[in-house]
Amino acid sequence: MRAVAAWGRPPGGEGRAAAGIRVHREWEELRKHGLQAWIRKDLTNGSYDDILNAEQLQKLLYLLESTEDPMITERALVTLGNSAAFSTNQAIIRELGGIPIIGIRINSPNQSIKEKALNALNNLSVNADNQIKIKVYVNQVCKDVLSGPLDSAVQLAGLRLLTNMTVTNEHQHMLNSYIADLFHVLLTGNGTTKVQVLKLLVNLSENPAMTEGLLSAQVDSSFLSLFDGHVPQEILLRVLTLFQNINDCLRAGGHLAVQPPFPKGALFSLLYGEECVQKMKALVYHDDVDVREKVVTIIPKS
Repeated sequence: MRAVAAWGRPPGGEGRAAAGIRVHREWEELRKHGLQAWIRKDLTNGSYDDILNAEQLQKLLYLLESTEDPMITERALVTLGNSAAFSTNQAIIRELGGIPIIGIRINSPNQSIKEKALNALNNLSVNADNQIKIKVYVNQVCKDVLSGPLDSAVQLAGLRLLTNMTVTNEHQHMLNSYIADLFHVLLTGNGTTKVQVLKLLVNLSENPAMTEGLLSAQVDSSFLSLFDGHVPQEILLRVLTLFQNINDCLRAGGHLAVQPPFPKGALFSLLYGEECVQKMKALVYHDDVDVREKVVTIIPKS
């Protein structure tokens, strides 16, 4: 039997379609001989944490697609996620049809499997071509982030994926209807969650097309507590960057002097209300120079 040798041998001189058929036939043959038990042991001891070649990735995707074993599923997702940290593998996994095979696992009731699938998609999403295929999962990820356990590993994995998907303006509009809920997660989550939500909101705030949606979002007045001087620097600097970006977008559009109408309780009324003005003036004397520099670019010059 050539099970172990076949696993590590790269395809030689044949086309991708022919190689795919051969690999599939090999996998079916190997599975009949109990290879899943061998893979279970091998995946568990971490011997597939190194860079995998195209044939190994294809076999791993066949394994993920065919197994219902939670342990094998989780380990396969971790291995694919690790492999997707390399740009070459990001393209290979897409070309092998791996994104939907991984993506369907975000619907798993097993929270650990869901997290590992989100982590794998997160690494894959660094590639712009991959984002085109991953965007079909954005709505589901948003719903999971907002309805799942607060501060959970799944919520953080989902937020990281959404952050990667919004680095450019291409898919940001898909989050329009979730902005107010993201602010709620920001205000109720722990420090780690706050930082991750702010990374996402800062991405959105850089796009003038998202400014109106951000400023019209209903946000609890406790949001202003994030501008207090004792707030951790990694949070304070990001919330100031959020404000700075929104300010810049409004100035570029000539809207600061006009002050377009926004509903009561909207983010606009918090950022441009008297309480926030006073907090910003206090931050001019903050101990951290980066905070002070941010503030002076935001507050109106007298």
